[in-house]
Amino acid sequence: METLYITHPACRLHEMGAWHPESSLRLDAVADQLVASGLMDFLSHRTARPAEPEDVLRVHTPEYLAFLRQHAPAHGYFPVDPDTIMNPDTLQAAWAAAGAGLTALDEILAGHAQTAFCAIRPPGHHARPGQALGFCFFNNIAVAARYALDHHGLSRIAIVDFDVHHGNGTEEAFLGEDRVMMCSFYQYPLFPDTRQEHPGPHMVNVPVDAYAGGDVIRAIVSDRWLPALRDFRPELILVSAGFDAHREDDMGSLKLVEADYAWITERLVEVAAESAQGRIVSFLEGGYNLSALGRSAVAHVRALGGY
Repeated sequence: METLYITHPACRLHEMGAWHPESSLRLDAVADQLVASGLMDFLSHRTARPAEPEDVLRVHTPEYLAFLRQHAPAHGYFPVDPDTIMNPDTLQAAWAAAGAGLTALDEILAGHAQTAFCAIRPPGHHARPGQALGFCFFNNIAVAARYALDHHGLSRIAIVDFDVHHGNGTEEAFLGEDRVMMCSFYQYPLFPDTRQEHPGPHMVNVPVDAYAGGDVIRAIVSDRWLPALRDFRPELILVSAGFDAHREDDMGSLKLVEADYAWITERLVEVAAESAQGRIVSFLEGGYNLSALGRSAVAHVRALGGY
């Protein structure tokens, strides 16, 4: 089956100022490299359907949604914090980004595809139930996980996060939720400077020191993630695909390269084949060196679809 490539034109309209590293150029970098690699022609393209309020409210509070609506600017900018800024198109983009995973799930769980890559922004994994944070407004992957549980009736979902930053919002959304396992590594200390010492048996979130390379990360995946995932036997794997742990990305200080992202993805594909009927949905998170982002996304999508 083909891999779905899901995006939405609104995701390019959100912007936080010319100085901001989280820009629409990131989507261009991913698309350009997929075209240059020849992969884009093999992907099945879909336009995301925007999420509905009831989808987002499975994760976020009504008060938070009201806050965003109240402060959405008619022109100019509204800074939620110094790094997380709304323009007039931000909410339109956020609804589309949150809906991309729902679009993927409907297609995949209907048997029309096995895997999907959601080329979306704003990213999501820092967004807390009641707070925008770290360039994130809606927690796209958490919204999708709740949709899979509540709408599609799945009972075991794994979330895997390989962004350089801790997916604090995702972890917070599922603490105490036995139907969701989260596996991640993240550089610590580094924004958002959160670290759960005892997050629970279904949270395998491993802090790593700055300058760790692919050998360290592959050992974490082999020794910590894979045994936990195989014991959990997920029916679906969702991936927070942040590429800012790349050695060329100055948002962090880890030293991954494209081959590491391909290797991680190949291991997830193996787990998905064992218990999840091959079903994986991947969501773009970080990645701010445009060249490294594009090349890494190609490696990830190639491994995701077995191309």
